[in-house]
Amino acid sequence: MKKVFMLCMSLCMTLTLAACSGGSESTDDKVKIGIVTLMEHNSLNTIYDSIVEQLEKEGYVDGENTTLYFQNANNDYSVLPTIFEQMKNDDVDVVIAITTPVATAAASIATDIPIVFSAVSDPIGAKLVEALDKTTYNITGTSDEVQVDLILDLAIELFPTTKTIGYLYNSGEANSVSNLVKVQDYVDKNGYTLNAKSVTNASEIQTAMNALVKDCDFIFSATDNTVASAMSQVSAIANEANVPFFAGADSMVEDGAFATFGIRYEDLGIESANIAISIIEGTLVEDIPVKIFNEDLKVFVNQATADAIGFTNMKQITSNYDTSIIEE
Repeated sequence: MKKVFMLCMSLCMTLTLAACSGGSESTDDKVKIGIVTLMEHNSLNTIYDSIVEQLEKEGYVDGENTTLYFQNANNDYSVLPTIFEQMKNDDVDVVIAITTPVATAAASIATDIPIVFSAVSDPIGAKLVEALDKTTYNITGTSDEVQVDLILDLAIELFPTTKTIGYLYNSGEANSVSNLVKVQDYVDKNGYTLNAKSVTNASEIQTAMNALVKDCDFIFSATDNTVASAMSQVSAIANEANVPFFAGADSMVEDGAFATFGIRYEDLGIESANIAISIIEGTLVEDIPVKIFNEDLKVFVNQATADAIGFTNMKQITSNYDTSIIEE
């Protein structure tokens, strides 16, 4: 009888432990989504916020059935390999990599974890995919291809006496360099002069901008992260000199650029989240082509900046384009 009693006690303890371990397994059953961004500025924050909101909308709620592993590199490229190695060790189900430098670093773990890039202007040039419809490296995502010709056409239409176009960029950002090539092609074809100033960090922007406003009829910057992080300083210098500053993203216009012609960055984040969800739910990465945002474009104009530089012909924009006027 004593042996039977001990056997029963042992069985009860085993069942109790199994029940406890079952509770911990429920945590392991949560979907693990890694999100990595390069730095803090409005454009990237907009993408991140819309990713999280879309995930929640589709039922992937952090702390409930999902665990989000979020990392900000704080514009330090050297920490990216460590971040992604940790994502690999954490065995996340999918990684969403925001910006070209982050996506390029994320490619190192693509053999183990599917990668969804967001806000990569030239995914083929960055060697993230073979082609927009050949996502065979376990990498796909969304591209914020900057509509360089459309933005410059808009600028020339609004400021027809233009002779010299300025371009501000970080020479270390691949997307900014590829857009410089497009700007150079545009000025060569249309007979303008290009004055391009490169910086390596935000501390060099004041000097570059002071030189550009003296020589240029308007200044353009694409989706450069260094410039975007310093838009308040950039716009202050441009506005004081009454030189219009055109940007590659609506969020940069929100932060003080005069205008752009392109997409809503919120839409970029939503689609990035949708792609990640598709992968989680079983769709193969190779069956998901890169989503290029080049339709349903709008002109975004900052009213306060327009007032600061003395631009009064807003009707010229609103009558010719689908326009969103940003007012503070």
